[in-house]
Amino acid sequence: PGNYADSKKFVIREYTDEQYAAELNRIRERFSPLVELCKKRGIAMRIGTNHGSLSDRILNRYGDTPLGMVESALEFARIARDLEYHDFIFSMKASNPKIMIAAYRLLVARLNELGPDWNYPLHLGVTEAGEGEDARIKSAIGIGTLLADGIGDTIRVSLTEDSPHEIPVATALVENIKKTSDAQGPTLNAQLSFDPYSYQRRATETIAVVGVGDPGQRVKLGGAELIRVVVRQANFDKIAHKIDKMGDYQPEIIYENARVADVDPRDDAAIAKLNAEQSPQFVTVRDDVDFAAIPAFRLLAARLHPRHPILLKDVFDCRSRSVDFLTTLLTAATNIGSLLCDGIGDAIFVRGEEAPGQALRLSYNILQAAGSRIFKTDYVACPSCGRTLFNLQTTTAKIKEATSHLKGVKIAIMGCIVNGPGEMADADFGYVGGAPGKVNLYVGKTAVKFNIPEVEAVDRLKDLIREHGKWVEPVRRAAALEPAS
Repeated sequence: PGNYADSKKFVIREYTDEQYAAELNRIRERFSPLVELCKKRGIAMRIGTNHGSLSDRILNRYGDTPLGMVESALEFARIARDLEYHDFIFSMKASNPKIMIAAYRLLVARLNELGPDWNYPLHLGVTEAGEGEDARIKSAIGIGTLLADGIGDTIRVSLTEDSPHEIPVATALVENIKKTSDAQGPTLNAQLSFDPYSYQRRATETIAVVGVGDPGQRVKLGGAELIRVVVRQANFDKIAHKIDKMGDYQPEIIYENARVADVDPRDDAAIAKLNAEQSPQFVTVRDDVDFAAIPAFRLLAARLHPRHPILLKDVFDCRSRSVDFLTTLLTAATNIGSLLCDGIGDAIFVRGEEAPGQALRLSYNILQAAGSRIFKTDYVACPSCGRTLFNLQTTTAKIKEATSHLKGVKIAIMGCIVNGPGEMADADFGYVGGAPGKVNLYVGKTAVKFNIPEVEAVDRLKDLIREHGKWVEPVRRAAALEPAS
């Protein structure tokens, strides 16, 4: 919608009600012929809002928000309905899973308000997810969360890889949700502890628990502290000899030493006992509960006094570990990532992956993808299409090789200028195909370098990052963490 009838200029202006209505009439004149043609030919349509491609009109009235995304789609849906055309599906895509989740939930709420005849299907996707493990985690957090909520009719996993690689991920996500939905189990009526339409971390008190290493070391968690990574003693023992070589993938708390209280969130007596404690307790869900992780932890957060920090687990029954790492990854990302995006969780404990090195890497990558803890460069990369003006896979690899040490910097890699500038959303820097063999560089949403030869573009991107004070020289490490050990 933001690109169909609007020329996006990122202009700040106030619209009077009359001016806004005139804009809607202009859209109706432009959009109606397409709707009539689709009706005539029996063709379905997707009305797909993208977080980074909202029109100036929507941005100025609603802001760059999930509400703006929803209203943008509804403007076009109202026109279609006025023309008695109903063969359409909605989507609310964003590269940030938190925004994507909030937008779809808000859309469903708005459709419910509008009435049962507004119950149109929903297509789910995290746009510009990128490649590799990070992209799969980000997709699982966004898509998996909504599927677990019962939202969604079709899905697309967008990877900056050969398209067939998307299919196994999407299939595994759906199969995962089928399994967990069968295990939802009974729940009690309880008011949600979080606003499903707007992220805010659950407010707890800060506690200190025994950390890794020096017996006297204490690690703070809860409150405004970092969300911590927990491991079992047995797994820590397997990697203790190479802690100094593990870079950012550091275990922080050993479960057996943390004095964690585990409860069934349906157990009135156990919850009452914890809530009567004067000092905050570190709490998790018992392993023997008979329902799925997401509803179990949501119920715990709803019934537990907010002063108590919560330890999230990806699975309860470790005996049924999957031998397939993709399934393990998607399960952990969906279950833990969903709760983090709801603002629940002060530490995480990945148990579904047996290899301690991979479990640690997975833990930190989930925190990064959920926007809960930033420890490396973040990339937004489109999945390629017929408009792409360079090889996205090789270009992305080159940019990552040059910039992967820039902790906290967000870089967007877009194949063309049609959607690229808008869909970069909140990236710090952008690398966008401007013409065959030419690249435009962006700072935020502003193009600052034009028509750079592709062979020079990565170096010029590095120069641009330097100019804005975000470049640091890479530090060589003696060795890397072996992912499978």
